Amino acid sequence: MKNIALTGFMATGKTVVGKKVADILSFGFIDTDDLIEKISGMKIPEIFDKFGEKYFRGIEKIAVARASRLKNHVISTGGGVVLNPSNIVQLRKHGVVICLKVNPEVILRNIGDNDKRPILATGDVYEKIKALLAERQHYYEFADYTIDVSNMSIDDAALTVLDVYSKLKTR
Repeated sequence: MKNIALTGFMATGKTVVGKKVADILSFGFIDTDDLIEKISGMKIPEIFDKFGEKYFRGIEKIAVARASRLKNHVISTGGGVVLNPSNIVQLRKHGVVICLKVNPEVILRNIGDNDKRPILATGDVYEKIKALLAERQHYYEFADYTIDVSNMSIDDAALTVLDVYSKLKTR
């Protein structure tokens, strides 16, 4: 069966929903951010601090290529994975790309006081979220399907992903 690749902005529930979907389907689960840390031997904030975003995006591309070659997996991607079109091409080779979307208020709530988001390290976090969402919006439109999970529970979001996947997996 095809993989399910979950894209979307940070803190939209890709990991928690992805794990639930993987459990229901008896699929494997992989988070590209975890894979990046494994490949690099560093935490993501450390990669950004020492080498910058460009270097991070290079490792991210390698992680996406590795993850996309897996079979019967749910792949949770980092929020910026869509910035490189080749990542979407890789994810589509063996899977369906579903974007999880939420409003900026939900993102802010989900992030809380999390200091592991280097891209939000400076300035007003809410304004930065809104600006990044606007900047990345057209990239997220490359998904096969988008689900607004702003007002959904984790279970409802997972069931919606499964419903969409059942319709798209034969394409």
